[in-house]
Amino acid sequence: MTLPTVPELAALIDHAVLKPTQTERDVVDACTIARREHIASVCVKPFYVPDCARLLKDSGVLTSTVIGFPHGGQAPEVKVSTALNAMRDGATELDMVINIGALIEKDYDTIEKEIASVVGVGHAANALVKVILETAYLDDAQKAIAAQIAVASGADFVKTSTGFGPEGATVEDVRLLRQVVGTSVGVKASGGIRTLDDALAMIEAGANRLGTSSTVTILGDLRERRGER
Repeated sequence: MTLPTVPELAALIDHAVLKPTQTERDVVDACTIARREHIASVCVKPFYVPDCARLLKDSGVLTSTVIGFPHGGQAPEVKVSTALNAMRDGATELDMVINIGALIEKDYDTIEKEIASVVGVGHAANALVKVILETAYLDDAQKAIAAQIAVASGADFVKTSTGFGPEGATVEDVRLLRQVVGTSVGVKASGGIRTLDDALAMIEAGANRLGTSSTVTILGDLRERRGER
């Protein structure tokens, strides 16, 4: 693939600040990087949404947060409540984890209900909703079914992983999800994307958003490869 420019690649990155041990200082540092690099968003735990939104105000960088993270086991009503609270605090993108167990036992009504409910409140507030499938726990048929339900329920993106499962994004999963959702819904690759080559491979497979905490390394490597530093 043609090497993207630094702004082109930066515009695809959601910088993740989601590790259990990360603090307000990490959020501040992430927002500083985000403003400098003009990335798509900073994704933080719900507790830090107010800080993130304040730090990113008027920067053009969005505040995103996670719903039902990382295992997806909350009731749909709890996920909706978390989404509403996060949006009141300033979040404009919501990355929600599906109920993985419900999907595995073919309780598709629960999956449809929770996605549609979060999408409903999200879209009412002009927020994007990305649906995390946690692909490492699923076979290809389950991944396809989950993605189809997400599309039918109005999701804006399907997303591979939380980054806290047994495996992160793979090229094969990104390619499969893109094939299932077509061109009208986004595909976010997340988990284990640490190098420029990782990022480029995901984009070539069909991802149009990348979740990573290695933003500085990836964009620095791109500048070096382009001879810009």
